[in-house]
Amino acid sequence: MENSMRENSISENRLGQEKISKLLKMYAIPSIISILVNALYNIVDQVFIGWGVGYLANGATNVVFPITIVFASFALMFGDGSAAYLSLKLGEGNKEEAAKGVGNGILMSVVISIIFTAFVLLSLPWLLNVFGCTPNLEQYAKDYGYIIAIGLPFSMVGTTINSVIRADGSPKYAMITMLAGAVLNVILDPIFIFGFHMGVKGAALATIISQIISFLLNVLYLRRLKTIRLKNNFKFQFQLARKVSSLGISSFITQISAAVIMGIQNNLLTVYGAHSIYGADIPITVIGIVMKVNEILNSIVLGLAMGSQPIIGFNYGARKYDRVKKTLKAVIAAGVAVSVVAFVLFQAVPDKLIMLFGNSTDPKYIEFAVLSFRIYLLLIICYSVHTPIGIFLQAIGKSGKSALVSMSKQVLFFVPGMLILGHQFGITGILAARPVSDGLAFLLAIFLLAGELRHFGTEQVQQNHEIQDAVITEKPGEKIVITLSREYGSGGRYIGKLIADKLGIAFYDKSIIIRLAGKTGFSEAYIEDHEQRRSPFANFNNGYYNGLSGGDELFIRESEMIKEIAQKESCVIIGRCADYILKDQENLIRIFIYGDMNDKIERAVRYYGLKQEGAERAIQKNDRERALHYKHYTDQEWADKSNYDICINSGLIGAEKTAELICSMINENY
Repeated sequence: MENSMRENSISENRLGQEKISKLLKMYAIPSIISILVNALYNIVDQVFIGWGVGYLANGATNVVFPITIVFASFALMFGDGSAAYLSLKLGEGNKEEAAKGVGNGILMSVVISIIFTAFVLLSLPWLLNVFGCTPNLEQYAKDYGYIIAIGLPFSMVGTTINSVIRADGSPKYAMITMLAGAVLNVILDPIFIFGFHMGVKGAALATIISQIISFLLNVLYLRRLKTIRLKNNFKFQFQLARKVSSLGISSFITQISAAVIMGIQNNLLTVYGAHSIYGADIPITVIGIVMKVNEILNSIVLGLAMGSQPIIGFNYGARKYDRVKKTLKAVIAAGVAVSVVAFVLFQAVPDKLIMLFGNSTDPKYIEFAVLSFRIYLLLIICYSVHTPIGIFLQAIGKSGKSALVSMSKQVLFFVPGMLILGHQFGITGILAARPVSDGLAFLLAIFLLAGELRHFGTEQVQQNHEIQDAVITEKPGEKIVITLSREYGSGGRYIGKLIADKLGIAFYDKSIIIRLAGKTGFSEAYIEDHEQRRSPFANFNNGYYNGLSGGDELFIRESEMIKEIAQKESCVIIGRCADYILKDQENLIRIFIYGDMNDKIERAVRYYGLKQEGAERAIQKNDRERALHYKHYTDQEWADKSNYDICINSGLIGAEKTAELICSMINENY
């Protein structure tokens, strides 16, 4: 306990007092390196293929790339889902269930990867056509794709296990396995392409050998997991598999969306390119290279933004709003500085950049590459602004707005932009769709940020501190713990407070939020927004790509705090799945308060400030979110009366008498 308090104190001192620049170096650099490794992995392949085979081969790899993204989508779903399940069950102290969940996640990854690989091998020509392959690229794409497909199970399962390794507390080892594969790929590419004259097949072979080595390093770690033992836990259980998959679904959606968008872009480039002087092959090849070059910049900017998240979250929770603003400004300034350098390179020497990927003598290839760098990446500076703003909104608890910023660039603006501008201006319109989407995403992010800054530091603050939970010295006698779940508008919180006062025991509701903010660095607004409800956007923009969303991490830390409270004193705890978290607690009384809709509407209007016309909808929405949250973390139904010892309709006798009745029942039995 003393060590934990010391660590918390050190963390608070750093996040709340250390120089912002020093903190950003501490948190951002590891994030940048992790993301940059994958970007460089792809770029190295393109460079060697371009020099060893030609630009058409690079175009072929761009067509195959969406297939690998689909595999990555499933890998992250099973990997991040397994990692999240591991962390959640360890938080509950249930190592056996944690091991079963991880075993199911890895097993699903193995089975699905084999099935999908067989599908790819049997239907590769059709898939290539779906993702915009041209006749001139087809043979290169087949040569590359068939070999890559063989390595996909190793890549997919390895990625899944890598997420588990990070959740097991070994992020350095997880990074080493990735770096080992990347370095080996750099070594093998020239050997197979130039030494053995294998061309694009050699590049594919170098890639899968590297993936197999990374896979084996990941598998070796499974024998020495720190937290669980996987022996005899690779047994498929449908409900468990569904749970693990649901925890990783946001990662899946993010990745699969990228594959779909790339497929749309490739097809549009093929169609409109065919009607231009450049033909169909050059645009699809060049854009693939341009995107991968730009990924270097994106990796740095995203890493900076991710590194700022704990700093912003902690200081927002501690109400050090000047430090929050300074952090955001520093991240944006650093990102803009890097973007300006990249912008100058992309505008001044695009012909030199494209020549890094092969010495083509086709003047149209060079011409389109210059055009692409200058138009497609015209507003890259905007990315350095809207990305940090998106992470900032996530850190302060605005997950919906954060998801909107994250999705706006690709889904809301880019795809419609390509369709509209492509129709109007042909291939140039496709290129112009990117800066248009960058600019619109930038304006949206600035608008949302301005809205937050207008009332910065005032939202939720007064409310959180007006409702101070009373901690009363309990009466002598046997310790009891009361958990109280309630429908919105039933008066459950008020009833819980009355019960605590009458019994002379501690009462915990809002004070948990304040305590948790101080320990975790999450802002009070973020905790308020995530702890007892679950939204469709809860898992977007995961700060550290460690398989654990902010909401999941919050649940784990909150569970630990609830267990500590229950061990220490008699108390009433409101909501937060406490009845499930404390299921093994002695002298536990689980209460559920519900009510008729008319009674709940009346209370919500009178005491919660809701308008009459929208009250029923708001009540239903809040109860639905509470039910989803409870189901997500317990696999049980929130309103199932069998989960509770006492269930009372507060509308029948009123809040005060409900509290009296419950107290009399407790006093008779304790």
